[in-house]
Amino acid sequence: MLMDLFRSSNDFIYLISLHPGSESSQGHVNKHVALFIFGDSLFDPGNNNYINTTTELQANFWPYGESYFHPPSGRFSDGRIIPDFIAEFAGLPLIPAYLDPHNNEFLYGANFASAGAGVLDETLPSSYKKNLGDVKAEQLLSDAVYLFSCGSNDYQSNLYQVEYVGMVIGNLTQVFKAIHEKGGRKIGINMLTPLGCLLPIRAERPDNTCDEKLNIISSLHDKALSKKLQDLTQQWEGFMYSTFELQTEITKRMKNPSKYGLKVGDSACCGIGPFRAINSCGGKREPREFELCDNPNDYLLFDPFHPTEAANLQLAKLFWEGDSKVASPYNLKSLFQGMHTDIGQHTNLAAPSHNEPKLIKESRPNREVRRPARFMD
Repeated sequence: MLMDLFRSSNDFIYLISLHPGSESSQGHVNKHVALFIFGDSLFDPGNNNYINTTTELQANFWPYGESYFHPPSGRFSDGRIIPDFIAEFAGLPLIPAYLDPHNNEFLYGANFASAGAGVLDETLPSSYKKNLGDVKAEQLLSDAVYLFSCGSNDYQSNLYQVEYVGMVIGNLTQVFKAIHEKGGRKIGINMLTPLGCLLPIRAERPDNTCDEKLNIISSLHDKALSKKLQDLTQQWEGFMYSTFELQTEITKRMKNPSKYGLKVGDSACCGIGPFRAINSCGGKREPREFELCDNPNDYLLFDPFHPTEAANLQLAKLFWEGDSKVASPYNLKSLFQGMHTDIGQHTNLAAPSHNEPKLIKESRPNREVRRPARFMD
């Protein structure tokens, strides 16, 4: 829920420490822009693996992750998600889940996203100051990009309540303000998914069409968010942002998948029922029965709510370097350029990659029996 984003994070975020290395004998240091990620399951790298929650809010079981992560990482996709590709475009490694006990150094940022939501720990800036020194800590937080995906879950819980838009935007503004007060100046955020075209919504309608009343709420949210961000630009010196037209780009691929190198835009790869709109993927949720497509790369959606790795790559590229019709007033590449924070030579950060990330199609175990077919635990 979006409201969880604004609760005190002291209950579930531990202290993050950065350990700077020394400069090389030649005095060379690497430079990078840190990436902090917040939001919902679209951006969750597996934080919910470490939260006492239900399997409805987890994805750490097969076939999630089958195209890239072995074992499944907890990402709600067959492979990588949008923040993974953004990190790669920026020359960063995968940004780790902050709750993963195997990660205790967050040199490049941290991913707080979960099916709930996270917000910057109040102790985070002081941790950077302790380990990097006041000047470098302030510079790192100022140079960093803060990436958000949130809001859809709350609207799904409050369908047709137009007045809820103001509450959501107000709460988001408070989070942006908190980040600004901590030194953050650059924010990237997804617009909403097309709520009225979610597969479970369509499956429940007699004609299986999108619910345009819900899409209007999505549009109202997006317009209100854009207006608020424009206002903040006038109020906060040095503030920059990028909004990504997720609703538009998802809708295009639903209506005309072949134009974007996909084959199926109106059904999930994994699930059951009409459009595979019942989220039974993996057999850990009720009902236990599910169907699985042969090749996720052909699909826009992996489960009824989340894109495939192939679709995530397309969306991430648009967010990263798209024109003002899809990412405005800046794209993420523009936010990452220019400001860099020095870190130690030992980090060995690669230069930003200009190569296309590769999609890996791996054979499934017993692939010949895993055409669209039904499975039971």
